[in-house]
Amino acid sequence: REQPAVAVERLERVTRERFLRDIYPRRKPVVLTGLELGTCTTKWTVDYLSQAEGSKEVKIHVSAVPQMDFLSKNFVYRTLPFDVFVRRAAEVKHKEYFLTEDEKYYLRSVGEDVRKDIADIRKQFPILAEDVRIPEYFEKEQFFSSVFRISSAGLQLWTHYDVMDNFLIQVTGKKRVVLYSPRDAPYLYLSGTKSEVLDVDNPDLEKYPLFVKAKRYQCVLEAGDVLFIPALWFHNVISEEFGVALNVFWKHLPAESYDKTDTYGNKDPMAASRAIQILDRALKTLEELPEEYRDFYAWRMVLRIQEKAYRNDYG
Repeated sequence: REQPAVAVERLERVTRERFLRDIYPRRKPVVLTGLELGTCTTKWTVDYLSQAEGSKEVKIHVSAVPQMDFLSKNFVYRTLPFDVFVRRAAEVKHKEYFLTEDEKYYLRSVGEDVRKDIADIRKQFPILAEDVRIPEYFEKEQFFSSVFRISSAGLQLWTHYDVMDNFLIQVTGKKRVVLYSPRDAPYLYLSGTKSEVLDVDNPDLEKYPLFVKAKRYQCVLEAGDVLFIPALWFHNVISEEFGVALNVFWKHLPAESYDKTDTYGNKDPMAASRAIQILDRALKTLEELPEEYRDFYAWRMVLRIQEKAYRNDYG
């Protein structure tokens, strides 16, 4: 079976100085509590949210099952007025619905033009943005995006990683977050930035036998908690209650490291993309050889990668 979960450390009232000096360099998730987040934690009721941003249209994910799977796309995209969406997301059973009466809803805010504009709560939800104080633990010019999220109770988001550091600010409701270190990527059955293992609580070990080797970190976020998720850490999020959250992403690598066309914060850094393309070409070239030779030289490539690119303390 899987290893028992390691509880993510919880720290109260951490100053910016302490975060940058003691916590940030460790590159591990941590839950920050007792931060001053503004009036959002008390104001953002269903009634207030509905009335504050009114009937502007939002694009949402609708799923007939609680576990959303980005790889098989087991959900549909629909558009609803924001106030109607908020009320529906807060319900357990729906009188009006798209797929089933107990369907789940999920909003991940996006820019005006998804291909060009990043999500920024100040632009997409300006009235709500006034209620939030984002912890300023990074420089203004490092800011990348602020993603507003609303989830139905019971909704589970697929395991994935992002290429930027981020804060997950749980404004209302409760979430359980399961995380895995980047060094456990070999056990997570990756497809791009996502893991194929949807059900992290009851994984199919016949299909994913190595998953038991992945060390599981876990925390429960209550309203007002802030989870620091370092870049490349895998995370799987389960909304235990209807809830509202805000993700803030920032660039911790030099700005030119990132793909200019990345509006979601999940495209691999430019150097990584180039390296993977070169590797794909190298593997294609090996196909010109008979199987015995191909295997032999592929192993030599693996050994060179281990020797040149892995830290000694890996494992």
